[in-house]
Amino acid sequence: MNAETIVEKVNSDIREKIQEISLTAPRRVQLKVAREQLNAILTYLKEQFGFTHLGTISGVDLGENFEVVYHMSNDIATVNVRILTPRSEAKIPSVCAVIPGAILYERELQDMFGLVVENIPDPRPLLLADDWPAGQYPLRKDWQYERPAEVIPGGE
Repeated sequence: MNAETIVEKVNSDIREKIQEISLTAPRRVQLKVAREQLNAILTYLKEQFGFTHLGTISGVDLGENFEVVYHMSNDIATVNVRILTPRSEAKIPSVCAVIPGAILYERELQDMFGLVVENIPDPRPLLLADDWPAGQYPLRKDWQYERPAEVIPGGE
């Protein structure tokens, strides 16, 4: 089996659940799916092709939307599963029921982008300090860093 075979099988089995599918490079498949289909698609990829390794989950602030990319791989290919969520409704489903190791990446998305991960088993902050200001998400494009006034020893 190769990446082309994966694209063909996905097209024949679940094309109605996929918004876009493409072979972007040798051994690399891109899928764009609706948020509501994410867990079903990841389950299908895991059961049909053995995509059990989640390399990472990437978040991208696109302005009006957030894009979240799930980088899955097996010994044959890498599949990037992309979903979009509007900034006004910044929610994504947890995939921990399908891929338990996703928990840390999901917590990172909550901290850095302010995305609400629905049904996440452990919603505690992961990266930000306990006294981090609420509503401040460092990887959002509209986030502004305000540098504290510099203290000069011996200065006035």
